[in-house]
Amino acid sequence: MPKLKIKVDPDLCIGAASCVTIDAATFQLNAENKAEVYDHGNAPGGPAYEREIEVTEAEKENILLAAQSCPTLAIFIFDEAGKQLFPEP
Repeated sequence: MPKLKIKVDPDLCIGAASCVTIDAATFQLNAENKAEVYDHGNAPGGPAYEREIEVTEAEKENILLAAQSCPTLAIFIFDEAGKQLFPEP
């Protein structure tokens, strides 16, 4: 399965939670109302603003939709090779 690197910039995140609405298995808000990245509903190693996870093609599309829904473009998605998929560089 392909891997995605997902990164949330907490300085840009305003806690709109649109990412959580679209993909609660990958995004959850923390106590500071900032989105954190989860691995299929889990947070191995504790809470993190950045995580690399294995995804199916459908999961990848959903994660991209969640990132695109962010009003402040606080979510960055990279492929296995490190190419930025979103936002468009």
